[in-house]
Amino acid sequence: MLNEQTIRIIKSTVPVLESKGTEVTKRFYEILFTEHPELLNVFNHANQKQGRQPTALANAVYAAAVHIDNLAAILPVVKQIGHKHRSLGVKPEHYPIVGRTLLTAMREVLGEAATDEVLQAWETAYGIIADAFIGVEAEMYDQAERQTGGWEGFRAFRVDRKQKESSVITSFYLVPLDGGAIASFEPGQYVSVKPEMPGETYTHIRQYSLSDAPGKPYYRISVKREDGAPDRPSGKVSVFLHEHVNEGDTLWLTASAGDFTLDLSDPRPVVLLSGGVGLTPLLSMLKTIGETAPDRQVTFIHAALNGETHAMRAEVEELARKHPGLSYHVCYQSPTAADRAERTFHKEGYIDLEWLQSVVPSPDAAFYFCGPVPFMKTVNRMLQAWGVRQEDARYEFFGPAGSLEEAGEPTAPAHR
Repeated sequence: MLNEQTIRIIKSTVPVLESKGTEVTKRFYEILFTEHPELLNVFNHANQKQGRQPTALANAVYAAAVHIDNLAAILPVVKQIGHKHRSLGVKPEHYPIVGRTLLTAMREVLGEAATDEVLQAWETAYGIIADAFIGVEAEMYDQAERQTGGWEGFRAFRVDRKQKESSVITSFYLVPLDGGAIASFEPGQYVSVKPEMPGETYTHIRQYSLSDAPGKPYYRISVKREDGAPDRPSGKVSVFLHEHVNEGDTLWLTASAGDFTLDLSDPRPVVLLSGGVGLTPLLSMLKTIGETAPDRQVTFIHAALNGETHAMRAEVEELARKHPGLSYHVCYQSPTAADRAERTFHKEGYIDLEWLQSVVPSPDAAFYFCGPVPFMKTVNRMLQAWGVRQEDARYEFFGPAGSLEEAGEPTAPAHR
């Protein structure tokens, strides 16, 4: 437990962390990778270059400072980050390195505000927070290894089938190279994937949602090819998977992780809203409901650019034919002439509240949504305007998390 003086000192740093937190964490990563380049085998390089990871870490540090007198309040954040750490192979011995580097970055960036008293308080607080992470992650490592079909670290999987789903998304069906059983997972979870990429100095690990229901003899991931744009580099791993990984090749996977999962104990109607490749965890949820609770009322809404980029459409249409409780709706931002001729969508443009209320029976439901950040911000605003309770609106960021509120509390890193 932290004493009152330490809590007071930590809270006094909240304003400076609010203004300079991202500057601190950018410097933190510069120092970390200079002194410990081996950690580049763990971290997503693209998120570093785009500033997403430093921003997410700054948010987490800020949240820790705000709630330092009630650390139980950030336990959900600890568990969320713990899932990612376990899937990447973060171990207890990494935490002292991170702690020392964070204090060094604070000293350099905060200048006179980083007094010996402040740094000592943060060192004490970091030790307690790190112990919480280590404890939570130890349980996760143990559970991942001991579950039926589980394993430790990375396990070799063979690409049994590679299937193009749209102009930008391809699915990979993966079976264990050793021929053994594979662990089940909760619909909505992801796996870390480590391809063997010739010529790369460091390994590149990415998280991809499992896009099929659990209980199959394979795992399926459905990967969007991320081509470069003026404001961002191309996705090194996604492009490699699309262009160079074929049937018979090997990929290395960790056991499933993640807390964006379907609550199977909730009997209320479910509303699944997906944008682009954000449909992957929601499709796993949808297929699980179809297999385990076919009478449960489900509304599935998918937004895409057009029919060419819309993945797994036939798969969902087949589910809708089989399950009368499933209502399926498609929104295309810019439908093609073929889309118009074939009448393959229900709304043109963007999802809005009036249309959402016309296809969803009631706000008293469990809402799950995933997709690009602008899409999720729009959905979040609509659900709030409709009066959907905060606890009934669950979402996940692909990549380090931010906030869906324009001026909301910082949130913790998520996956991808």
